[in-house]
Amino acid sequence: MNRRIFAAALSALLLTGFTGASALAQSSNWTIDKNHSQVNFAIKHMGVSTVRGSISGVTGTIVWDEKDPSKSSVEATMDTATVNTNNAARDTDLKSDKFFDVAKYPTMTFKSTSVKRVNGKLQVVGDLTLTGVTKSVTLDVDGPTAPQKGMGGKMVIGLSAAGVVKRSDFNFAPKMPTMMLGDEVQFTIDVEANQ
Repeated sequence: MNRRIFAAALSALLLTGFTGASALAQSSNWTIDKNHSQVNFAIKHMGVSTVRGSISGVTGTIVWDEKDPSKSSVEATMDTATVNTNNAARDTDLKSDKFFDVAKYPTMTFKSTSVKRVNGKLQVVGDLTLTGVTKSVTLDVDGPTAPQKGMGGKMVIGLSAAGVVKRSDFNFAPKMPTMMLGDEVQFTIDVEANQ
């Protein structure tokens, strides 16, 4: 009798262990929280100063496979009308057809094409579409963090992705000479996502 109980308990334990391992091996789906996510950018002005700004209203989805990051993916949409550099006149100019042209291109998008580990960190390559031009960009990622219970009881994760793009690659603000406005734009995307 005791042997039967022990065998049943052992079987249940093993089954639970394998089921748990199987669940861990599966990917999880996350929704980007636009209230806690934004893009921060920096660009040189006349080669002497740096203009910094942000774009909020980030939405999208993340598929995360911790066991096999190559099966992971991300899609994000950013609201260009939210561009903010803490200067009202400049922000109005940035929304015009000289820059983001928000009337014609109200969003910019990113869709990953590959995810891999490089030197212990994640690297995400994907297609960025800005003012109707799509180019491949590479993001170096810190995270994602371990899931934890957030406000409202939902599980949340966070990550930060950084990269550099050349505005000339996207034909962005082509009438603005690089001596006035730098060609390279450094950016960081800070994301919180929930299930």
